[in-house]
Amino acid sequence: MKHIAIGENHLYSKAYAKGEKFVGRFVVVYILKDFKATRLMNANPEKKYLNRIGLTVSKKLGKAHIRNRVKRILREGLRQTETENNLKKGYLIVLVARAGAIDAKSDDIKTDLTRAFKALKFIRDEKNS
Repeated sequence: MKHIAIGENHLYSKAYAKGEKFVGRFVVVYILKDFKATRLMNANPEKKYLNRIGLTVSKKLGKAHIRNRVKRILREGLRQTETENNLKKGYLIVLVARAGAIDAKSDDIKTDLTRAFKALKFIRDEKNS
């Protein structure tokens, strides 16, 4: 399923300032409760809560084709993490690429994201869901 992107800059700022943070080897993860989640759930045809995703790749990491590749790898790593784990819904998730993400594979990103989500207690238990 395609992710809903965070479109407003103030939401990135709120996630940076008030969200929970995990610094990994390839990516920094910020998670913040989305107060617009109920409205998005009602607009969704499946009537399920959704996470909104924001990707940040600095110009310091390289030219446009390198930054676009890093964003593709981040999206794929997040998709793999979501399929393997039962993540909580109704949150803003901001992924900030670090310098190591340039040479990383999607499996490396997936393990980094899994470690981050476990540390942030963002993975739901199967028995409690």
